[in-house]
Amino acid sequence: MGKTHKKEGKVHLIIRYLMLMIGATLAAVAIELFLVPNTIIDGGIIGISLIINYITDFSFGILVLIINIPFLFAGYKYIGKNFCISSLFAIIMLAVVESALHHVDPFTTDPLLATVFGGLLLGAGVGLVIRNSGALDGTEILGILLSKKMPFSVGEFVMFLNVFVFTWAGFVLEWEQAMFSILTYYIASKAIDAIIQGFDDTKAAMVITNEYEEIAAALSDRLGRGVTKLKGKGGYLDQEKEVLYVVFTRLEIAKFKSIVLEIDSNAFITIMDTQEAHGGKFKNAVH
Repeated sequence: MGKTHKKEGKVHLIIRYLMLMIGATLAAVAIELFLVPNTIIDGGIIGISLIINYITDFSFGILVLIINIPFLFAGYKYIGKNFCISSLFAIIMLAVVESALHHVDPFTTDPLLATVFGGLLLGAGVGLVIRNSGALDGTEILGILLSKKMPFSVGEFVMFLNVFVFTWAGFVLEWEQAMFSILTYYIASKAIDAIIQGFDDTKAAMVITNEYEEIAAALSDRLGRGVTKLKGKGGYLDQEKEVLYVVFTRLEIAKFKSIVLEIDSNAFITIMDTQEAHGGKFKNAVH
């Protein structure tokens, strides 16, 4: 049994590092063949590195590596050894692939096309790296460290830093390029969310009803999803209530509601977004 687990661990590790390579490559393609030729940047450390690259002509790949390394080491004790090693590997891959693509002709010189497709590719690459326990940008690591000592959340710190980056870009690259850069950052952030959370877009629902036995059986039989029964108590009448909890995909929302309301038209239903769903009939996300 020990050998089997060890072998599975190696396979998982190989797949994870392969995904890190693919993610770093996609990000490098986006930067070198879409953004740089059109004088467009992203936010965070990647954006800072691109601006310094425009000003000094110093290698972007080396800049990203140099600026990120202190944050990776600083975050070692808070995030862990595996995260730091994975991130360092991905950043080195980004630098290597970006350098290899330096003399390749850009895919487009249209700033709008470069913004859209560069943002999508960059977001997909960064998202793949994050999904596989790594990072290409130490901004959030710095935010985590500072939020422990300052009255700011990680999100607030990242937003503040990016306001500075894009304002700086406005002075260095002209304001029109800064606006394209903000759009690139927005598109990339949406692509990152899609990759990290997955495309299944799972939903979780809670149902409060007196017909819980029949509804639970119907959801299990007709929707094909497991149903969990939770104990609850009404806040007004202080009566014991059975609460049903079920997870399904976005495409099954209409069927779910029709099953519940067909049995009990007065049932109270809440449907919530879920970031991930594991086990059962849902595929496990890669960590």
